[in-house]
Amino acid sequence: MGPLDSYLPYLLNRAGARIASAFGEEMRPLGASLQIWRVLAALREKDGRRMGDLSRVTSIEVSTLTRLVDNMEKSGLVERRRDAEDARAVALHVTAAGKRLTRRILPIAERYEAVALEGFTPAEAEVLKQALRRLYGNMDELER
Repeated sequence: MGPLDSYLPYLLNRAGARIASAFGEEMRPLGASLQIWRVLAALREKDGRRMGDLSRVTSIEVSTLTRLVDNMEKSGLVERRRDAEDARAVALHVTAAGKRLTRRILPIAERYEAVALEGFTPAEAEVLKQALRRLYGNMDELER
């Protein structure tokens, strides 16, 4: 085992890139992408999110997210509406077509998670997820 194979950022990137690449290939025939799925999944969790919140939850930069949402709106997957609580703010809502696409992608996403966690006990899987969330949060230190 070389030094690269024990370097955490390399291992994380390698695992993430492999999953993202395969998942992206499977999304293409559906007219979707990993980023579209992230937006749809975030809206499935909580519809009517504002762009800033959506950017934070999906880890997609606001400028990239704006272009992505523009295209998703043209495709009829989402629509922007004035926020009910703050008329100056815009909230993003999933459409019926977006919900249909979400229902098609959900079992694929669940299969990817099951394959990635093959051989892990439920407790190990939870420890891994908690560790990754903590690791992500630790990176805030570099932005201070």
